[in-house]
Amino acid sequence: MTLEFLFNNWFIILLFFTVAILYASVGFGGGSSYLAILALTGLAFTQIRATALLCNIVVVFGNVIYYQKQKKYNYKKVVPLVLFSVPFAFIGGYLKISQSFFFILLGITLLFAAISMWISKKIVASEEKSMKLHFSKNASYGGIIGFISGMVGIGGGIFLAPLLHLTNWDTPKKIAATASLFILVNSIAGLGGQYLNPDFTINWKLTTVLLITVFIGGQIGSKLSNKFLHPIYLKKATALLIAFVSLRILFS
Repeated sequence: MTLEFLFNNWFIILLFFTVAILYASVGFGGGSSYLAILALTGLAFTQIRATALLCNIVVVFGNVIYYQKQKKYNYKKVVPLVLFSVPFAFIGGYLKISQSFFFILLGITLLFAAISMWISKKIVASEEKSMKLHFSKNASYGGIIGFISGMVGIGGGIFLAPLLHLTNWDTPKKIAATASLFILVNSIAGLGGQYLNPDFTINWKLTTVLLITVFIGGQIGSKLSNKFLHPIYLKKATALLIAFVSLRILFS
């Protein structure tokens, strides 16, 4: 690792550091933003997916431990989501897809993520009584989101959290905890599927630096949480960035 390498990639490192702080403060991994950043670097799309998932795992692992200590998991509702998401995330990660299809799917995914984050102020503010969902609905949510997440290279929290808030699945804190666990297991499953794909490649030199960066950023974000940051406004700024990148990808 040379100073020249760090200097040449300082902007990417800074963006990853900022994203990790922002997302960790609200219980997310940041996979959609990592993809948005990496999509503009010229890296092979197979490397982009793997790097984003590894960064996801590093960021949300600490969040899962924290929420477990706080007893924020209702496993009767969480298990169906996770149980069906893992195999589908693995399949999605294993699938061999073309570069053009990947970037189309990525563009649509990022645009959806941007819209979700932009409207998240209304979603997070909801304190309505949670609803009990059937096992089949939880399983279908997990399976569909897991499959898409595995193909694109994200943990799926950016899809799951808005959906759970809109359906009054549980309290906001328990939804954040569930999203963190969902991101962790799906990122691991998706990465496993990618690893078994013959086309799997990764730029370990850059990825190692980014993993260290997001680990530090994630620790800072989890400590700061909502006491010192205003994640709603920061998420809106991030949403604009992701929307710009998604439209650029779709129309290029």
